[in-house]
Amino acid sequence: MVSHAGLGMLRELAEYTGLVSALDRALADTYSGPWVHAPGRVLTDLAVAVADGAQAITGIGVLSDREEVFGPVASMPTAWRVLDRVDADHLGLVQAARADARERAWAAGAGPDLAQELAIDFDATITVATRRRRTLPPRGNARSGSIRC
Repeated sequence: MVSHAGLGMLRELAEYTGLVSALDRALADTYSGPWVHAPGRVLTDLAVAVADGAQAITGIGVLSDREEVFGPVASMPTAWRVLDRVDADHLGLVQAARADARERAWAAGAGPDLAQELAIDFDATITVATRRRRTLPPRGNARSGSIRC
């Protein structure tokens, strides 16, 4: 659980800055009825998953595996459907929602001090992993009952 520390805070920040509700309004006309998972929450959860290290849409599963902490989280197919709703007509609305939320957060003191130099340090470790495949003996020989690891 410690590896996910701070994710709840990111979700709350999106809520308190109005990002979730603004995204809901931006995409509301793409739905013909009520939604089970609000589009603003789904997009926010995708962003939180990326902040947690997800490299694909499947990363939203990390949040859904912790429902007792994060509450209900959309499935991967639902996340794809919400992303599909962000078409050319709605992209500007989504960008405006994000900009408004960022402005609120920065006004509340979350922004960088632009009077000083801003340095962003990205650190990464490249890990090379290989998989060795061992050829097992054909079935039916004298060793067929043995366990090989």
